[in-house]
Amino acid sequence: MALPPGYGKGRVFAKPLGDFVARTLDPVVARQGFSESDVILHWADIAGARLAAVSEPIRLQWAPRAPNRPPDAPVEPATLHVRVEGAFALEMQHAAPIILERANARLGWRAVGRLALRQGPVGRGRPQARTPLAIDPQAAQAAGEAAQPIADEGLRAAVTRLGAAALSAARRDRSR
Repeated sequence: MALPPGYGKGRVFAKPLGDFVARTLDPVVARQGFSESDVILHWADIAGARLAAVSEPIRLQWAPRAPNRPPDAPVEPATLHVRVEGAFALEMQHAAPIILERANARLGWRAVGRLALRQGPVGRGRPQARTPLAIDPQAAQAAGEAAQPIADEGLRAAVTRLGAAALSAARRDRSR
């Protein structure tokens, strides 16, 4: 069996997960017109955290190529189609020049020339926020006592919360 590139005999080096994610997603996002997954993976960096929460890139649409166009003629920039929720479309429209600049900087050339907004629900595939578990007071006390030896206050609080949730869930399961 041949070793993957970057791996030597007897020496295995860990590779960042991001190296594999982009290669895996590129064929999938190519169906939506994206030549690479950078726009989708880095949408929060491109649109900003606030607008990224209420929008998502749908596809990158390239202008049709004229049949008599010379091969050395410059490529027409693409249109980035973005789905955005309700009233945030106006805010995204005002931020369009900045978003286009950031998308082009991410891609490395002036690939995107226009932003087309589509209003609609965003994030159908996103998991809904979970409601916090009801913590049993006895479980919280037991978890707090077990975490007492931990010196770091933040870590102790996190371990206490985790332990209380686990003990509460175990007690609920036993009572069913």
